[in-house]
Amino acid sequence: MTLKSLTRDWEPMAYGFLDGSAKREIRRKMLKAIAVPGCQMPYASREVPMARGWGTGGLQVSCTLVNPRTRIKVIDQGADDSVNAASIRKFLARVSGAPVTTDTLEADLIQSRHRIPEERLRADQVLVLQVPNPEPLRSVQPNMSIARQMHADADYGRMWLQLYEQIVRAGRVMQGASYPSMVNGRHVMTPSPIPRWDVPKLHMAQHLTLLSAGREKRLHAVPPFTRVEPLTFDDVAYRVEDHAGLTCHRSGARGYFMNEIPQADGSSLHEVSDSDLGVKVIRRGEGDPVQIGTTWYSNGEMT
Repeated sequence: MTLKSLTRDWEPMAYGFLDGSAKREIRRKMLKAIAVPGCQMPYASREVPMARGWGTGGLQVSCTLVNPRTRIKVIDQGADDSVNAASIRKFLARVSGAPVTTDTLEADLIQSRHRIPEERLRADQVLVLQVPNPEPLRSVQPNMSIARQMHADADYGRMWLQLYEQIVRAGRVMQGASYPSMVNGRHVMTPSPIPRWDVPKLHMAQHLTLLSAGREKRLHAVPPFTRVEPLTFDDVAYRVEDHAGLTCHRSGARGYFMNEIPQADGSSLHEVSDSDLGVKVIRRGEGDPVQIGTTWYSNGEMT
């Protein structure tokens, strides 16, 4: 036996950029997060070639899950062509050799910032959400040690009080993105800065959702067919953004989540936030044989 036989040839980086030890740790924490839905799991967040707060948590999870046959899709607030999405997609393809796509139906691994695609995800797809702040209690309890104890005791009274005060002062819940939600009837989580429109998409979904915060060094998960219920009072219904009557000025798509584009004359145009869906609608209108999957919403109503 020689020393050379026990070692590998030098390589500039490990497959998928992260070293084997980092991947094993993240896999263990992902399994724990799946076993206890909504519960935050700490992990040793590694350095990646991206600034903290720009998706390092989601990138580490994606690097851990990717393999040469994984088809990758990356979106940023619904868009496939933004700088953040394009950079992460190019990086993942370079370090893994995996193919990339912008089609939600073709993707195996979808990494997203602030949005969930409008087309329903299948059981064989994995959604990775970037999370800047995974702690839902931060706004009511800045001391994280006490917040951890509150999670352990399922003590979410301050969260309910915060929502009650918003209703008393404004007549409705003012919480927009990152709406606190109860997972599996036990842990309250913040579902990343996705809009209220997207939170119902996590409820009893077929796909696995992994939420990771690299800067905060924590991840949590929503396994398939798990209850995700926004915190609401019995007599105050949960309301999503009222986009049912809006029409995309480019594609003509209607009844989906829209981006508002202010105009110089003070008016506004609207564009469907899910850029891939908008492109499909345009191509179908031009006569191309494009497949559009079943969407979560129809005319602004959850199907």
